[in-house]
Amino acid sequence: MRAVVQRVSRARVTVDGETTGAVEQGLLVYAAAAPDDTADDVRYISEKVAHLRIFPDARSKMNLSVIDVDGAILVVSAFTVQADARRGRRPSFDSSAPGEVAEPLVAQLVSAIGAFGLRVETGRFAEHMLVESVNDGPICILLDSRRLI
Repeated sequence: MRAVVQRVSRARVTVDGETTGAVEQGLLVYAAAAPDDTADDVRYISEKVAHLRIFPDARSKMNLSVIDVDGAILVVSAFTVQADARRGRRPSFDSSAPGEVAEPLVAQLVSAIGAFGLRVETGRFAEHMLVESVNDGPICILLDSRRLI
């Protein structure tokens, strides 16, 4: 599983003009599953998202997590996070899980993050979404459950 995590001062996702999720201070997480992801991959990403120390403390050092700042998380399923653009000019999405595999894994990710006591908002799986965000920093972190070393 991969996730792109952005520290935001606000973020919102809409589908057909309807807001499906919105947060103020917190994280915007674009998540994508691979075909062979398991609960271990979900657990790794959820723990990283909840505990990443990317918020400033009183001395402006990135020492606080989204939990520490009482922030919220907006999770948006984005199969393109699994894209491979190393060859050619058109990205390959072969390493992205099909919907019937990805949807339950992303739902598990949302639940696992929520289990840390965080408010989690979402987009709508497999829909065309419009995502608005104000990246605070800018801070963007790539997480990959397969790149452990």
